[in-house]
Amino acid sequence: QVNLKESGGGLVQAGGSLRLSCEASLRAFSQYTMGWFRQSPGKERECVAAIRGNGVDTYYADYVLGRFTISRDNAKNMVYLQMNNLKPEDTAVYYCAAAPYWDPPPSVNKYVYWGQGTQVTASL
Repeated sequence: QVNLKESGGGLVQAGGSLRLSCEASLRAFSQYTMGWFRQSPGKERECVAAIRGNGVDTYYADYVLGRFTISRDNAKNMVYLQMNNLKPEDTAVYYCAAAPYWDPPPSVNKYVYWGQGTQVTASL
């Protein structure tokens, strides 16, 4: 049974940092593209970052470039999202997801496994 579990969300002041982690009970983890998505009330779910199974190729949404960094540790079945200089508009539920292939730009329908999400709130 596949399970993706996010952790590391919370409440920070604008300008602060958080590091999200996702543990994946996923066979052949290194063959999956992993993505971080977010969704806020009334908005569609959107991809903020994705990383190919090789850990080298990455994708970032324009609005997080230079602030967020995605990484993975294939030996531990983990993927991370380092978020710096958080802004109030980054407030959302953040989801970890897995896709069977690398095909940017990422979209929700390419991802087959999803975590339950973790809340990130950046306040003024």
